Amino acid sequence: MTVVDQIKDRLDIVDVISAYVPLKKSGRTYKGLCPFHAERTPSFVVFPESGTWHCFGACGTGGDIFTFIMRIEKVDFGEALRILAEKAGVLLEERRPQEKARQDLLDRLRGANAAAAAFFHQLLLHSPQAEFARRYLAGRYLTQETIQSFELGYAPNDWEALSRHLTAQGYTIAELLEAGLIIAREEGGHYDRFRNRLMIPIRDLRGQVIGFGARALDDTPPKYLNSPQTPIFDKGAVLFGLDRAAKTIRARSEAVIVEGYMDVMMAHQHGVTNVVAAMGTSLTEEQLRVLARLAGRLVLALDADAAGDQATLRGLNLARQSIGRRRVPTLRPDGTVGEEERLAIDLRILTLPAGMDPDELIRQDIARWNELVVRAQPLVEYMMTHILRDVDLRDPLQKAAAVRQMKPILLELQDDIERYHYIQRLARRLMLDEHVVEREVVGAGTARPSARPGRGRRPSAPPEAGPAEEQRPLPAGRRELTLEELCLLYLLRYPRTIFPLSFAFAEAGVPFLAPEDFQRPENRYLFEQIQRAAEEGQLAEPVVLAGQLPAPLAGYLQELLERAEIPLEGLDEDEVLQDLSRSAFSLKGRGIRQQLSSLRFLLEEAEQSGDGEQAGRFARLIQQYSMTLGAIDQALYRLSLRGKRDVV
Repeated sequence: MTVVDQIKDRLDIVDVISAYVPLKKSGRTYKGLCPFHAERTPSFVVFPESGTWHCFGACGTGGDIFTFIMRIEKVDFGEALRILAEKAGVLLEERRPQEKARQDLLDRLRGANAAAAAFFHQLLLHSPQAEFARRYLAGRYLTQETIQSFELGYAPNDWEALSRHLTAQGYTIAELLEAGLIIAREEGGHYDRFRNRLMIPIRDLRGQVIGFGARALDDTPPKYLNSPQTPIFDKGAVLFGLDRAAKTIRARSEAVIVEGYMDVMMAHQHGVTNVVAAMGTSLTEEQLRVLARLAGRLVLALDADAAGDQATLRGLNLARQSIGRRRVPTLRPDGTVGEEERLAIDLRILTLPAGMDPDELIRQDIARWNELVVRAQPLVEYMMTHILRDVDLRDPLQKAAAVRQMKPILLELQDDIERYHYIQRLARRLMLDEHVVEREVVGAGTARPSARPGRGRRPSAPPEAGPAEEQRPLPAGRRELTLEELCLLYLLRYPRTIFPLSFAFAEAGVPFLAPEDFQRPENRYLFEQIQRAAEEGQLAEPVVLAGQLPAPLAGYLQELLERAEIPLEGLDEDEVLQDLSRSAFSLKGRGIRQQLSSLRFLLEEAEQSGDGEQAGRFARLIQQYSMTLGAIDQALYRLSLRGKRDVV
């Protein structure tokens, strides 16, 4: 029995929750007002038999005693584990020394950056030396509220001002070197990295300062200087402003990417809060994956000069290739079900008016900015315009080359009608017969092999099986895997699959996997860490993840990885995604079936008690859950058809 099992065995969920929420017994359940949102009619239900709770109101969330303590106390899993272990009288194993040392170092580096940001900010607000920086910001039309919100600062023109300040606070020179705040001299000693610069703190998705962007306030090159690569800062994986933009990006399913810090700050100052920046560099694969996890539509803002630049076109091609693909079901002309690969996200291009930056346009004409975002060109239109711009229509070789350049872009379009529309346009622009262009683009592009000779049969996901944990057979001598464990193992061994998996859910019209879909607290927390790493543009590598977990969970993770080495070997990512999708949809379906069972019971209770308002609400929820379950069943059916074709 694990530590988590011991805790749940010793604690009664009703007793634990009753300490925070007044509960009233109602048949076999307990009800109360949800503590996580304001309501007048109780929609918070505790199920003693299963040891779970669920809000059937605005929250729509649920879980066990661990998820409840995490939410009500606003703590992470490790702290919830400590709180509940103390209540249950269960002794926790201490974190291994090397794990604790690593985590302590990362915490110290974050602390040093946060202390540096506070130091710089106070200087900007109050130091006479910072007068030029304050005038510069006023000239850029940033308000005092924006300056304080982004905690902008000033690094004095002093070789050791920051290091003196931070060492006085207890940080060591070694820690400041590791944090990238100071630089070691070859002849010995050190000096501050940032001097006489406007300081812009860069934060991770959780809002923690992990580095800085620094603008020169004199002629010292470079104009902008970023923190170096450190254990907590990777320039290619971070987007400036994402910590404050993520909520809006999720809500709108749209992110706008600009070039500079000032562009982001001016946008947020004017209420345009879905804008982030790649900090003056081309978008990286990691940054695109972070955004793709949050939004279905990315709008890349380009100035008029860069819009037609060949380097920009090459960057867009790389972006298109790195966004990834998703397989979606299609109906063939003969009535059979097939599949196509499509871009996993809608990438669009916003070309700014000549001579204007985003911050200038937003400040002068916010309505014009909003209009340009709405009318941003689809990638295919933008690419077609610039690929065909210099084609000599008298040269058949140039025309053929242009069609070949457009072919992969056209094959990724959402549907046949849209694709044919652009084929017609391409043909007219090149003065070619559209059927000739169509044959070149589509003819060989849709054929796919129906079998994989020489491959062993890959393991398939277990069938969905109701409330009890499903079992998955393994080779002799190995304990069976549950459905939850199988999903986690695929995500841990193949972390990149979390992005196409989320698109598969979106394509099916089903909410993506959530922590509450995992019944075991250990599995739920591991999934949260995998998901968080993905949102921060990182991969949840098992070795790194283990070092961040409480000791009991680190041991659980190691045991999980060791148990499943055989069935996950020798698979390519397409096979993994197919099996993972089956498992994930089944897991989601299991949870929804359990919720439907609970809702039907609650509906019967409400009807018997004559509570028409509650009965109506539960009936609507039953209809909503049933529709989602139907979409899941359809997705599983399509996956089963694909599996049959694979073994023909």
